Amino acid sequence: MSDPTARNRLDETASPYLRQHADNPVHWQPWDEQAFEAARERDVPIFLSIGYSACHWCHVMEEESFSDPEVAEVLNEQFVPIKVDREERPDVDSLYMTVCQAVRGGGGWPLSVFLTPEKEPFYVGTYFPKEAKRNQPGFLPLTERVAEEWRENRGELEDRAEQWMQTARGELESLPDPIEGGGDSPLLDAADELARAADDDHGGFGRAPKFPQASRVSALLRAHHRGRGDGELGTRYGDAARNALDGMADGGLFDHLGGGFHRYCTDAHWTVPHFEKMLYDQAALADLYVDGYRLFGDDRYAEVVEETLAFVDRELGHPDGGFYATLDARSAPPENPEGDHEEGAFYVWTPEEVAEAVSEYAAEAPADAPDDVLADLVCARYGIDAAGNFEDGQTVLTVSASLADLADDFGRSEAEIADLLNAAEDRLRAAREDRPRPARDEKVLAGWNGLMARAYAEAGLALDTEYAERAADAVEYVRETLWDGERLSRRVIAGDVAGVGYAEDYAYLAAGALATYEATGDHGHLGFALDLADALLAECYDPETGALYETPESVEDVGVRSQDVADGPTPSPVGVAAETLLALDAIDPDAGYGDAAEAMLDRYGGRAETTPTSHATLALAADTRAEGLLEVTVAADALPEAWRERVGATYLPHRLLTVRPPTADGLAAWLDDLELGDAPPVWAGRSAVDSEPAAYVCRRACSPPVTTTEELGEWLAEFR
Repeated sequence: MSDPTARNRLDETASPYLRQHADNPVHWQPWDEQAFEAARERDVPIFLSIGYSACHWCHVMEEESFSDPEVAEVLNEQFVPIKVDREERPDVDSLYMTVCQAVRGGGGWPLSVFLTPEKEPFYVGTYFPKEAKRNQPGFLPLTERVAEEWRENRGELEDRAEQWMQTARGELESLPDPIEGGGDSPLLDAADELARAADDDHGGFGRAPKFPQASRVSALLRAHHRGRGDGELGTRYGDAARNALDGMADGGLFDHLGGGFHRYCTDAHWTVPHFEKMLYDQAALADLYVDGYRLFGDDRYAEVVEETLAFVDRELGHPDGGFYATLDARSAPPENPEGDHEEGAFYVWTPEEVAEAVSEYAAEAPADAPDDVLADLVCARYGIDAAGNFEDGQTVLTVSASLADLADDFGRSEAEIADLLNAAEDRLRAAREDRPRPARDEKVLAGWNGLMARAYAEAGLALDTEYAERAADAVEYVRETLWDGERLSRRVIAGDVAGVGYAEDYAYLAAGALATYEATGDHGHLGFALDLADALLAECYDPETGALYETPESVEDVGVRSQDVADGPTPSPVGVAAETLLALDAIDPDAGYGDAAEAMLDRYGGRAETTPTSHATLALAADTRAEGLLEVTVAADALPEAWRERVGATYLPHRLLTVRPPTADGLAAWLDDLELGDAPPVWAGRSAVDSEPAAYVCRRACSPPVTTTEELGEWLAEFR
């Protein structure tokens, strides 16, 4: 058999990230048995590089090192080089990132790991320049040194690799001691720690770099809602939440022309982001701002949701219903469309570029003001000046002046200023559309689509029912494409379906399907959520220990079966699974969902108590267990619009909204469709009243049937 490492095999893959490296002189291999067998036969180490398509420093390392023939020669002769897309294989990434964090005290992407032929790591780092600079070792001399060490001190490297793998197994496979759960909620204790960790000056948490941390803000929102009876505590939690919401929405993390959020900011002030846009960030933050709007009634938060979802539909929407994964951070600069790609080139502006766009695209948005006034106005609004806040005098747009201040400065009313800004922004948007665009990673990932569907569904309840219809399109697309009736596949790219479903895929998609049922009343989505819950427990859950594993048992090419408990760029799969299973237990109490959720929260709940800043999603699930669901059952052919507005616009953190048929015969047909023997308590005995829609509001006790919007609002307030 010919040596597979004699050439670059990434042209055989579908991943956009891997295919970006298919023309490298490095003989990249995918993560597969052919590559591992070649390493064993050649008796050489593996060089493993893990990244994703929108990763800025991944691109930099490719240009500096992986496109370099000198580097390629060393990698090809002395190693088996393997490339992994972390979005396709989060389990591989989790293992080696855990090693990197343990050894280096931090991590990031690209993740660079040298492995024995048995895939055990003995040297690990992240980005390396080709040659040493700024106290960073050079990648070329590093590879030469590692190759020499492997030849001369192999035993020592293998001993180190064994120790590091033991450390990783201990971190990822060991089970925490269970706690006696089900009593007091950990929410307020968690919120105390989160409020202490909050940046009171700029919003969010910590210093630079600053990440969105949506789950932490969600915990603060819930604690504020809980503590409003205690003004001091409620205000402290609420202030920390609002500071974060305002800082992210006004700063450079948010795209003020196109909507949507960038990945994170490099400074403490929310000014300069890393410009990639990830689907999971849009999902988490749109969901968060829906709740911010519900709780605080701030129309600006609703606008953020609307602009974010418009961006997702326009830029990340799959024509058949799903959502793509990411937009790259980089693109060619406007003045040199054939030039090298630069980070942020699509998004940043100079005063001269603003003036030119306002003039050249005047026909896009006529305005009752001269072009120079419009240009000055938009520059004042978003802090665009000659110095810039980015590179080479360019500016990342941030809200730098209020409408009231601009009205004073420009001698017009706030309404006039708003109209003029809208016109100027329309012209800048049109100009930006003619710039070279960032690349898009067109993977459709099951779990990320579930998170995005949940955000659309919640917006459908709170803002506009059209969003709920978009959620349904996404859930149906994933169901038709990635679900075989029993198990999920992880992703599809241009019709190529691959990868097993992970715990996050089942948990996130079940949560999205359930929310879509709540928003649409279509029990087909509820049935899908139940099927996904069954598959999650069959594939990834151990009923003997209460452990939820990241991967199914069928995954055998990684040396560790890890548990994904903490919040990271995406929410804790354990926390999302537990919260969703608690809700589904109300629909099918005999399926064991509640027992599994209880066991997971007992097993992992101690982490929500000891390190809530890393386990906010888990703390939220534990809070739902302690407080109980707020059941809102509506017996009607469809949810009345006035009731949707009342329920959807109200902050109800433990809500389970279920619409059931108004008649016993209609309910019986549903039970047949869902393969439920008897009506669950959430539906049993809760029928229409005199053929009119009726609502029942319950939390450990129930309201009488209510038939008016006013009564419904009163009972929601009673049980909130």
